[in-house]
Amino acid sequence: MASPVIGSNTLASINGTPNANASNETRTTGAESSEDLNNRFMTLLITQLQNQDPTKPMDNSDMTAQLAQINTVSGIQELNDSLGDINEQIDAGKTLQASSLIGQGVMVPGSTVRVGETEDGGVVATPLGAELATGADELEITITNGSGEVVHRSVEENVPSGVQSFDWPGTGLDGNAVAEGAYNVEMTARVGGEEVSVTPLNYALVQGVTSGDNGPTLD
Repeated sequence: MASPVIGSNTLASINGTPNANASNETRTTGAESSEDLNNRFMTLLITQLQNQDPTKPMDNSDMTAQLAQINTVSGIQELNDSLGDINEQIDAGKTLQASSLIGQGVMVPGSTVRVGETEDGGVVATPLGAELATGADELEITITNGSGEVVHRSVEENVPSGVQSFDWPGTGLDGNAVAEGAYNVEMTARVGGEEVSVTPLNYALVQGVTSGDNGPTLD
């Protein structure tokens, strides 16, 4: 078992924003509301001017305050439209970034390691990893076959927090190569003899990218 290293193929979480259609609908509704508000304001202003007391014309300060209010509303709407455009650009950028991972190997939550034969008759196992919220004094790794029999057990010491990756040569307790197939991985992390949380990770190949309400998702 190799010394733990930071996994270079670690899957980074990709946060998304609401889809473009929802954003466009919101902005369109907002633009109509702003236009309606402008029209109502002008109607009220004209009516007020027509019905004001000739001996007591409208105070300039009142008119200025009303104009300032309508300009503020229009400015906020324009700002919302601009922010909506920026969100769409960010969404597109995230999707483009995620698409660069297609065909690449990543580490994702899972507890399976697969073993296959090499061209020279040997065996090779897919990488396995662990994600720890806190560093661990020791990390016990147990690998079992489909029948539940232990084929490998090892202990990694002084494992730092974060995502760590490990290599298993695909050999059993007797040192001989195990058969091809899928094997189950169990991990136990301890600090001062007390167990701490650990999430097993297994290797996966990115096949595509799907866009959804929560942003791009790797398949």
